[in-house]
Amino acid sequence: MALSGMRGLSVFISDVRNCQNKEQERLRIDKELGNIRTRFKNEKGLTPYEKKKYVWKMLYIYMLGYDVDFGHMEAISLISAPKYPEKQVGYIVTSCLLNENHDFLRVVINAVRNDIIGRNETFQCLALTMVGNIGGKEFAESLAPDVQRLLISSSCRPLVRKKAALCLLRLYRKNPDVVNIDGWSDCMSQLLDERDLGVLTSVMSLFVALVSNNNEAYRNCLPKCVKILERLARNQDIPQEYTYYGIPSPWLQVKTTKALQYFPTVEDPNTRRALFEVLQRILMGTDVVKNVNKNNASHAVLFEALALVMHLDAEKEMMSQCVALLGKFIAVREPNIRYLGLENMTRMLLITDVQDIIKRHQTQILTSLKDPDISIRRRALDLLYGMCDVTNAKDIVEELLQYLSTADFAMREELALKAAILAEKFAPDLSWYVDVILQLIDKAGDFVSDDIWYRVVQFVTNNEDLQVSAYILGEYSHLLARRPGCRPKEIFAIINEKLPTVSKPTVAILLSTYAKIMMHTQPPYPELQEQIWAIFRKYESYIDVEIQQRAVEYFVLSRKGAALVDVLAEMPKFPERQSALLKKAEDAEVDTADQSAIKLRSQQQTSNALVVTDQQHVNGSILGNQLGLVKMPSQKMVGVALLCSRSCKWSFCDESIKNCGYMQEASTHNQGLTKENGAVSKVDPEPTPSADLLGDLLGPLAMEGPPAAPVSGEKNMISALEATPDAAGALALATVGDQSNSVQPIVNIAERFHALCLQDSGVLYEDPYIQIGIKAEWRAHHGHLVLFLGNKNTSPLLSVRALILPPSHLKMELSLVPETIPPRAQVQCLLEVVNLRASRDVAVLDFLYKFGTAVVSVKLQLPAVLNKFLRPISVSAEEFFPQWNSLSGPPLKLQEVVRGVKPMSLLEMANLFASLHLGVIPGLDTNPNNLVSCTGFYSEGTRAMLCLIRVETDPSDRTQLRITIASGDPTLTFELKEFIKEHLVNIPMSTHAPCSCSCPCCSSITATITYYACRIY
Repeated sequence: MALSGMRGLSVFISDVRNCQNKEQERLRIDKELGNIRTRFKNEKGLTPYEKKKYVWKMLYIYMLGYDVDFGHMEAISLISAPKYPEKQVGYIVTSCLLNENHDFLRVVINAVRNDIIGRNETFQCLALTMVGNIGGKEFAESLAPDVQRLLISSSCRPLVRKKAALCLLRLYRKNPDVVNIDGWSDCMSQLLDERDLGVLTSVMSLFVALVSNNNEAYRNCLPKCVKILERLARNQDIPQEYTYYGIPSPWLQVKTTKALQYFPTVEDPNTRRALFEVLQRILMGTDVVKNVNKNNASHAVLFEALALVMHLDAEKEMMSQCVALLGKFIAVREPNIRYLGLENMTRMLLITDVQDIIKRHQTQILTSLKDPDISIRRRALDLLYGMCDVTNAKDIVEELLQYLSTADFAMREELALKAAILAEKFAPDLSWYVDVILQLIDKAGDFVSDDIWYRVVQFVTNNEDLQVSAYILGEYSHLLARRPGCRPKEIFAIINEKLPTVSKPTVAILLSTYAKIMMHTQPPYPELQEQIWAIFRKYESYIDVEIQQRAVEYFVLSRKGAALVDVLAEMPKFPERQSALLKKAEDAEVDTADQSAIKLRSQQQTSNALVVTDQQHVNGSILGNQLGLVKMPSQKMVGVALLCSRSCKWSFCDESIKNCGYMQEASTHNQGLTKENGAVSKVDPEPTPSADLLGDLLGPLAMEGPPAAPVSGEKNMISALEATPDAAGALALATVGDQSNSVQPIVNIAERFHALCLQDSGVLYEDPYIQIGIKAEWRAHHGHLVLFLGNKNTSPLLSVRALILPPSHLKMELSLVPETIPPRAQVQCLLEVVNLRASRDVAVLDFLYKFGTAVVSVKLQLPAVLNKFLRPISVSAEEFFPQWNSLSGPPLKLQEVVRGVKPMSLLEMANLFASLHLGVIPGLDTNPNNLVSCTGFYSEGTRAMLCLIRVETDPSDRTQLRITIASGDPTLTFELKEFIKEHLVNIPMSTHAPCSCSCPCCSSITATITYYACRIY
């Protein structure tokens, strides 16, 4: 602001500065505004000097924060003045007082346009500066063509062209339509050849905005950007005024590198090679020095170069160099450099090849977690959260728990949330997960969100071998009743000690715990019952409504006996869904670096240790200490999970199983009632079983006799597959009519289906164009299958369609299948399966694709068969025989003599049963030629159902045997009998060819099939 010759303005400013208080300043300002208003009313008597002076005063008053609601027209009129002093004041004051939506701007457009297209470069700069500061849609529509002509004009001085580029950038941001893409890409290519670095820097700012909206239109400019970087990196023809601490125009390097990040790839090999040479030079030439200004400039260039290296997916060697450089940065003393190093290392986590390299700096990253600067601690936490995997999860989670005790309150909630997510994702076993969460709750206290302990309850409820805390003691304390020190009275006493000191929400949970303890205590203890009733009565008039309601309702229900059992039945399993903790982390407002870690976590699956997984077999034998809990028809549990100590593994106590008392309840099936398809119907009572403990189990084989008479309605339950003439083919080929595909499979479809019925991964179908593989995971009545669709050719597969035709007993949901599979590519589709009830019907995959002129349509049966929902169980004679005798006669127990069995030894039959998830119990039958098996069947309706099987063989004739099946569900009994019979009679005997699949789902399958598989196939 030039004050020379304006004595009145100088005096006014001095008066304002000399005011003793705000009131005096207000009085002086009001006096001056009144004087200016009076003088503007008589505008004809004002000289240009006076008008200029009063407008300067208005601007000064406005800068002090006072409203100036008049004099705008006087300021605008100065823009049209012929002399520079008045025109300068008009442009400056108009830029400050008016915004882009002000109506007065329409008046000034013509005057501004005249200055832009005029020959006076000073006036052009004033006009471009004001237009760039105000912007606005009207300015953009009226002035953008003139500004563009100034920018590309070769006769204009660099000063004007710089301002024109920045002005056009502001107008483009307000209205992108002002730049015509069709003709402007060539102009931009010419502008990037500019030798003046000032003009080039301004043009590059405009170029970044243009390519961010449409990079394809400006692809011809990509080589020019690389040449600019080469020129700067080699310090060629760089004026001294554009060299900052020895770095050639760092601002231009940053903008050019940022512009290159908007292009997906650099296709030209020469351009790509030149670009990577420049990036290599930047990486090698950047180091930490003492001069702060030089550090700031060099690191600004470096970190944009790192972002470009990640964007272009450079070679692993360059990625390793980037990580090593960042590792040096996070170890320096300067906090800003450490922050940037941690932030960029977090962004690099999304690159798979460098994650292992980042782990080498884990110690230094953990040290940064204790940095005095909270922003660095947050970046270190984000990095640890993103780099955690199964190999370092324990170390990282333990460090987070230790740090939790001393962490700032501002970080504790985020720290607790991320520690809980990591514990859930990478838990090696259930006990470790519970230990971590309990320590988390203990150390974080109120900073632990409800979502964390809700998630623990979900895992506890979904895993029968994990029962801890007050809620769990209420839900499952009856399972500990036979252990010393774990009787209901003792458990109640331990919990009740904490009641006076806990919070109100915990009191509500404890009241539910007391009610469940009372419900599980049968017969009831009068003393315990009175103590619990006294607590209920105490809280009937409590001020908290939730506690009061629970106390009143539990007290009334507990006096009704059976009603309490129904209301407080065991918690059903939670449906599997995305972790609420992970969703909460995703919903949090975080920056780009933190989003990289969140995105990486969301792509990973929950640890298998936190899911009820299938019990694996070793050479057909059942692992003795891995018995899975299976509910009986009466919904009582077979076993009980006992937590020995913090450091020990979960195991099952056989003594607890024997004393549970569940076996006696199964006898209710002999009282004339049975369940079929959810309805209760009357069944003729069966004769009382023989007093002989073994009964018909050890009776004569009686091969000469006819088969057992079928149950009424049994024929109606026969699967449609059984009616197929070729039973083996019925298991593998869908009944789809006459298919006339010109493309034939190159694998035996029936054989592949049989293999997948006994395995969880392999090839389902393959022809010259496509390979379909399956990888499955089965958990109770849920199945998770991944279909791998691999294109084997160099041309895409088009019109791809996949339709699931599920039978009535399965709920199946297939994820979206892409219509096109690119050449040499593989896509994965998730298929969710839920078993509703027992059935041998098989789901069909209706798959169609087009290759060239060939349209291929196949219908393939999916290996979601009955045995996938079976889990073997090992029981003792004391547990087996009471249940066997309680299920006496049809329809719960069926017997049949099977002829035409493929000859096999008893060991081979035991291996076959093991592959079908039928647990063989050796030594239970005194006849060495017989085989006894026990398994649990899972479905949504019954959850878990115990199934008992006995096979009696004739050593002199291996082609016939007698099979007896017993369970609490007549449909399950029949379906399981027919399923086993099919595998005994219709076993394909062809040698199983080694799998030629190269997809991930088969990578772990050995080329040589085991002896059992070869014998079966």
